[in-house]
Amino acid sequence: MADILIAALSPDGHIAPMLAVAADQVKRGNTVTMLTGAAHTAAVRAVGARAHPLPALADFDDNPFDATRRRCTSPIRALNQAIIRLFLEPMPHQAAELAKVLGNKHFDAIIADYGFVGVLPLLLGDPAQRPPVLYYTPTPLMLSSRDTAPYGLGLPPRHPWCNLALTVFSQRVLLREAHHTTNTMLASLGSRALPTFLLDVGVLADRLIVPTVPLFEYPRSDLPANVRFVGAVHPRPTGGFTPPPWWSEIDTHRPVVHVTQGDVFPRRFARPDVDDTDMSRLIEPTIDALRDADVTVIVTTCGTPLRSRVPTNTFVADHIPYDVLLPKIDVMVTNGGYGAVQRAAAAGVQLVVAGSTEDKPEVAARVAWSGTGINLRTGTPSATAVAAAVNEVLRDDRYRRRARELEVAFAQRDGVAEIAALIDEVTAPRRRNGCVPVWNAAISSDSKGET
Repeated sequence: MADILIAALSPDGHIAPMLAVAADQVKRGNTVTMLTGAAHTAAVRAVGARAHPLPALADFDDNPFDATRRRCTSPIRALNQAIIRLFLEPMPHQAAELAKVLGNKHFDAIIADYGFVGVLPLLLGDPAQRPPVLYYTPTPLMLSSRDTAPYGLGLPPRHPWCNLALTVFSQRVLLREAHHTTNTMLASLGSRALPTFLLDVGVLADRLIVPTVPLFEYPRSDLPANVRFVGAVHPRPTGGFTPPPWWSEIDTHRPVVHVTQGDVFPRRFARPDVDDTDMSRLIEPTIDALRDADVTVIVTTCGTPLRSRVPTNTFVADHIPYDVLLPKIDVMVTNGGYGAVQRAAAAGVQLVVAGSTEDKPEVAARVAWSGTGINLRTGTPSATAVAAAVNEVLRDDRYRRRARELEVAFAQRDGVAEIAALIDEVTAPRRRNGCVPVWNAAISSDSKGET
């Protein structure tokens, strides 16, 4: 039996896959401790894991940004300040909690989501003095490459010289402040500076888990040896689903289109500078675009009321579990949440993506590059643009064929099972050698001083 520590931020895209991994590890007879927001304590216990709640300062800050201040700030400065506030400022508090947990118990492995930067002092210490660390990325792969444009620009791969020039600009201009702040914080924790760029810290881990298939991600000739594609990480199957009253009325003899602006639970962990509850961004334009079309439209709203009249071909629900809904869907119109797109791709669903925040432009760009759908290149498309995109993916068989190819690729992988195999892979050598990793005392002491 192994002892596993999982560290994850509270937003749904970070915690939901980790809960699935935790449930699987418990089922395999391992002991799991989850270091995450207090709001998820009940969910952690429900899967049989032990909960170690993060204090508020160590978790994702969901308070709204000051809109007036942001309008007076340059876009580059605003981008860096968002990264610093949301991900870097919690680092010393996360490191302190991590030190506390590791000081009280031996763990055979740590799984940390990419946003949990409090694991960096541990990764920058002596590998022999820590458990193996597996990074899990809840976004498209961020790693720099000669074969891709830098992460965050939402651009498909270009000529290597163009990729290089854009990467240099991104690292030395766009994200220079965030990178410098990271090293300043690490120094305050008694840690050495990053040997790589901020977004490339996944190369420091024993394994970097990528929850998709290679067909969806840009090819890289310089992919680091620690990267592992595992396929989609599906949450546990839904039990006790109560279908809405109109469920039996869905006409599957014509195409079914699902539209969502993100299925975030709890809703308070939505992006603080974008109102995902504003139905005019995507859901209402899609309803208007398809109200006279020969399709059935299924809308999920997360409880936000619609202002526009719902046409007869449209059905609305607060929430429908994807394992129940996706088998009925031909096309998903989405704002580009990475987890939702992976689940749709795994189900062979064609995609229309309208994403402009967080990692969503990168998700949308990969949807277009993989041939599974259309990137609308905006987070607030017009009804005309949505209608044209839906019509195109339904009319052109190339999208359907490519979606089926990805469905087959995903079907050949079980993300949760492959993560379990990776845990066994990194822990087996230490178990054979009788090695008991311990947390570096100097870093532990410095980190605790930040609480």
